[in-house]
Amino acid sequence: MKYFVIFYRSIFFYLLITTVYRIMGKREIGELSIIDFIVSIFIAEMAAISIENYDASILVSIIPISILVILQVIFSFLSLKSENARNILDGEPSVIINRGKVNLKEMKKQRYNLDDLLTQLREKSIKSIEEVDYAILETSGKLSVFTREDDPTRSYPLPVIMDGKVEEEVLTQIKKNKTWLEKELEEENISLENIFYAFYKNKKLYIIEQDKIK
Repeated sequence: MKYFVIFYRSIFFYLLITTVYRIMGKREIGELSIIDFIVSIFIAEMAAISIENYDASILVSIIPISILVILQVIFSFLSLKSENARNILDGEPSVIINRGKVNLKEMKKQRYNLDDLLTQLREKSIKSIEEVDYAILETSGKLSVFTREDDPTRSYPLPVIMDGKVEEEVLTQIKKNKTWLEKELEEENISLENIFYAFYKNKKLYIIEQDKIK
């Protein structure tokens, strides 16, 4: 009898967890945020406990799994609507190499050492730091790398405006200021609040308006 219960619960939780991850949204394992990773561990643990303790009620696991999924969906909604919430929950990408120069201050802040950097570069078949123009440590822990050969002009799209908010650090990086940005928006007859995303590339500002997003 107990083997039947174990079999039944294994199938049940397989289907339940599959449904749960459909609700939580599609995302590759390597792209999980800290919140997603924690929720995944807890869900797996709750399911394992219920299968092992087949004498206990199945609700002992279903209730906490449901609570975790609801919390994750709420956090995802907040991250989608608020940049501040997104930064708190998921963190922010960190520029580790900028124009070929290693940002030691940012590496120290992220507790990211030289061995970590070299290991991830080797995984991308990059032999030396000198080959890298840009390297960004994403919130998932993945390192995005742009080599000098990727773009001979060494011009990458830098986010100037995201969800209607000006990225002041980027403005400083491209040696521009808010006066320049206001003039650019005035020429395009677009208000800051109506901008979904704007990036700077090849000495030009490219704008995507909110109403252009479906």
